[in-house]
Amino acid sequence: MAEPALPPHFAPFLTAAGWGDAQVVALAGDASFRRYFRVTRAAGRAMLMDAPPPHENPRPFLAVAQWLAQNGLRAPRILAEDAGDGLVLLEDFGDRRMRDHLDAAPGDEHAVYAAAVDTLAALRRLPAGPVAAYDMAVYQREAALFTEWFCPALGLTVDMAGYAAAWAQVLGPVAGRQSPPVMVLRDYHAENIMLLETLADQGLLDFQDALAGHAAYDLVSLLQDARRDVAPVLEAKMLEHYLAATGVDRAEFLADYAVLGAQRNAKIIGIFVRLWRRDGKPRYLALIPRVWALMERDLAHPALAPVAAWFAANVPADVRASGGGGIAA
Repeated sequence: MAEPALPPHFAPFLTAAGWGDAQVVALAGDASFRRYFRVTRAAGRAMLMDAPPPHENPRPFLAVAQWLAQNGLRAPRILAEDAGDGLVLLEDFGDRRMRDHLDAAPGDEHAVYAAAVDTLAALRRLPAGPVAAYDMAVYQREAALFTEWFCPALGLTVDMAGYAAAWAQVLGPVAGRQSPPVMVLRDYHAENIMLLETLADQGLLDFQDALAGHAAYDLVSLLQDARRDVAPVLEAKMLEHYLAATGVDRAEFLADYAVLGAQRNAKIIGIFVRLWRRDGKPRYLALIPRVWALMERDLAHPALAPVAAWFAANVPADVRASGGGGIAA
């Protein structure tokens, strides 16, 4: 089957950037409207991001990439951009995703994750940069994706006001401890980290939604990965690695980690159902049992008692026992 024709605005953009003679090949997409293309010519190769307005806006990506580079972190270099058309030509980090490398070389897991945790420790030492606040309104809006999408998909009638009140109770202390805030990349996991020259030389991707918030959030993203199993023993070792590198208060940080883990996992479950029901992408439903198991582990922490009580009262035991099962595409 022939490759589909490229959008007509690609050619003048690539020509103006000096890549007019390059071959352009589409890469597999994911859950967003953004698309990526590998651009290859005799002198080298690059990546083309197509972030089409009005669905996407590359300006946040460009701003965060610049901030990361200025602060010694490895974002892709920007080679050319036309934000109005949603086009960005950027450095190609290659094909060695953290996840793919560890699938082939599981013995490298400790070293690779330790380096990824070191990046988060470095972020903690920096001011948050020019991004919006990860505040209570955002936390609540994200948590509400669970009741807005998952519960209706199973025909569950739940206490929506009680859900918001329970989250307000457990998130209040977390929000109070994220001052000063840190840069939270928000999608920091094994499919968005590229391994470059060495295992410790790691490139960052997919950070356009960054906010200024709590340092535990990205650690949750990394160690409670929706798409890759991270053994609890490795999770515990990496938490210890982070605590040793940062010197933060252990009990407070682990409580906040559990709260943000439950919040993030509830959000992801809602997003995966939304991808199915609204966007026609049912493949994400298969990931829900993993995310549900992670959420249940988080809910066992005493800091989450009000939210755990809500789940006990509103989500039937058989749904919980099946890992959020009962949804059929």
